[in-house]
Amino acid sequence: MDAKFFAHTVGGRPPETWELLIPHLIGTANLAAKFASAFRYGEIGYAAGLLHDLGKYQGDFQRRIRGDPQSVDHAAHGAIYACRHYNGLGKLIAHGIAGHHAGLADNLFGSDGRLDQKNATLDEVVESARRDGLVFPAPPGFPRLKASTDKGFQGAFLVRMLFSCLVDADYLATEDFYVRAEGRPTPQRGAAASLADLADALDGHLARFVAPPPGSLNARRAGILGHARSKAILPPGVFTLTVPTGGGKTLTSLAFALDHARANSLERVVVGIPFTSVIEQTAQVYRNALAPHQDAILEHHSAFDQSAVDGKVARSKLSLAMETWDQPLIVTTTVRLFESLFSNRPSQCRKLHNLARSVIVLDEVQTLPLALLRPCVAALKELAANYGCSIVLCTATQPALLANSPSGARPFANGFEDVVELAPVCAAE
Repeated sequence: MDAKFFAHTVGGRPPETWELLIPHLIGTANLAAKFASAFRYGEIGYAAGLLHDLGKYQGDFQRRIRGDPQSVDHAAHGAIYACRHYNGLGKLIAHGIAGHHAGLADNLFGSDGRLDQKNATLDEVVESARRDGLVFPAPPGFPRLKASTDKGFQGAFLVRMLFSCLVDADYLATEDFYVRAEGRPTPQRGAAASLADLADALDGHLARFVAPPPGSLNARRAGILGHARSKAILPPGVFTLTVPTGGGKTLTSLAFALDHARANSLERVVVGIPFTSVIEQTAQVYRNALAPHQDAILEHHSAFDQSAVDGKVARSKLSLAMETWDQPLIVTTTVRLFESLFSNRPSQCRKLHNLARSVIVLDEVQTLPLALLRPCVAALKELAANYGCSIVLCTATQPALLANSPSGARPFANGFEDVVELAPVCAAE
């Protein structure tokens, strides 16, 4: 057998044009480290990326890549290496490695015996990797997570976020190789506009309104807007915006989110809305207010018609953005947001790491299903506690989700704490 180890082939072309394994492992590791650095765990992301395709050092896999029809599991060896060498942290990393194609499993060492079977050949695979020049990473530092009443959920959530970093990094590193190998144009990702650009555009839009007469509805709206924006300099946390219907929640919440993101160097704004009809209305309000930066708004829901977007390149860019949420402003359904947070599928989890260091605005938060309140609140609390997010709960009637509810209301066990109201007291009442 050829002494070279390959990660990917190019159809119909000789091995000299194929991708060597080490460049793919290092490229994936560097991207995963970059993504995980958003929540302080770049070292762990790097280890996961470098180990994810360790199983491709198997002789069986290298024969497979050269045309042998026998299917070969290449994800198990990296997971086993992490468990064997990284102590308690190993399983957190191993879950993502083992599932980076098939998805996260409930039980890493399940009844199929998949990892146990591969354990016997790990030493041989590691020796091949070392002969090829792979330098294995030292054990990463253990995560420093804030105290939680549910350590199990906290650990599972970290697994999911690291999984997201690995999956997206693997997709992007593989895509980059094939784009270069096949001479295709580099896909366009991200928006030309930044959050600061959006904030400036919104300031310009709002400045065009004439000062309303005192006591009018517009004067009340302006008062709510100004009060909310005055609190944007506060550090990231959990906020409520309790404003009656017609009080201007749509632009007020956006203005606060953009100001708050700029004040705290956050990376994007994600707006979750329960109804597609309301999403379409909200997205149009945003487009009007943020012109000429409409391409910075990603509208992602089942009713959105991608065919209405002009141009093949624009449609391709939109499709890529929907996979990763790598845009400054995301407008989506509450269902899609939470389904992604609790999914085990690589395609749905891929975008999760881009929620880190975001302002997450939930409109009509009282519509969250009663049966799902506890996991939804737990996920939002975890995003705020350990992933640099701010959560904004918008509604005319706040649900009882506070751990210490005021006015004698029944507290929500393990609910939100230290919540700041953005609206003036007179508006929230």
